[in-house]
Amino acid sequence: MTQHPARHTPASAEAQHDHDQGLAHDVALMLAQQQRRRGALRWLVGGAGAGAMALMGCGGGGSDAGSTTATTSSGGGTTTTGGGSGTGSSTSCSVINEETAGPYPGDGSNSSNGSIANALALSGIVRSDIRTSVASASGTAQGVPLTIILDLVNTNGSCADLAEYAIYLWHCDALGRYSMYSSGVTAENYLRGVQPTASDGTATFVTVFPGCYSGRWPHVHFEIYRSTNSASSWTNKLRTSQLALPEDVCSTVYNGSSLYSASVANLRNITLASDNVFSDGTGTQMATVTGSLSAGYVARLQVGIAA
Repeated sequence: MTQHPARHTPASAEAQHDHDQGLAHDVALMLAQQQRRRGALRWLVGGAGAGAMALMGCGGGGSDAGSTTATTSSGGGTTTTGGGSGTGSSTSCSVINEETAGPYPGDGSNSSNGSIANALALSGIVRSDIRTSVASASGTAQGVPLTIILDLVNTNGSCADLAEYAIYLWHCDALGRYSMYSSGVTAENYLRGVQPTASDGTATFVTVFPGCYSGRWPHVHFEIYRSTNSASSWTNKLRTSQLALPEDVCSTVYNGSSLYSASVANLRNITLASDNVFSDGTGTQMATVTGSLSAGYVARLQVGIAA
């Protein structure tokens, strides 16, 4: 299924292609910090609560007729359960739907303003916090804090965790713009990053809640690679997919922050059934989201591949 481009026009400013010290340098730094990050993640998800989150901070395929969504709200906090548990302990998992990378992947597969747009070649692209641009760019995306945890599992191996793979993740900002492509942010590369999967199969990204632009349901793009070393060219990717965000959380964010004013009407005018990517179902792609507007949110999704 072909994805329609977002209704904003890429500006003519030059895209970033500063290689600096390259991916190998980033991997070395990443390995040195990995244990510390894992400890921090266990503290965050295991019970530190909303206060900790506050400090940290939008092709189809497959049938999802059996997926369900349940929502509970209490004291301003929201828990929305989608089709993927993302816990790493499930004995039942499905290969995640293959989807289009869309017109703004920044993985070297297309161009912006006549130059190849490849964030994967940037020094500093291997990072957990993707809110600020890297290399020679320095802009920071503003928005409601969101931590995304993708749990990579092997559908050919009893849903076993897949460690030492890599996930490249990107999404639009609060205004619905994609760095490297959209007018006003072609010189930025924020909200893009690569993370290795830890021993429990998880890759964690600290970011902001994506806006909803005209014609698309709120979503997050990602590509899966066999390792951080292979995550330097889109030709090495194993799978491409998108994460969907629950309607109730999106509505709360968009109505609760002035940064997302345009998203209110855009969300009202789109449904999962009319979205050109998620219209065939979101059983493998709807994230489980917890948190609140004041403290920020955590979105988790189990991502199955046939390894």
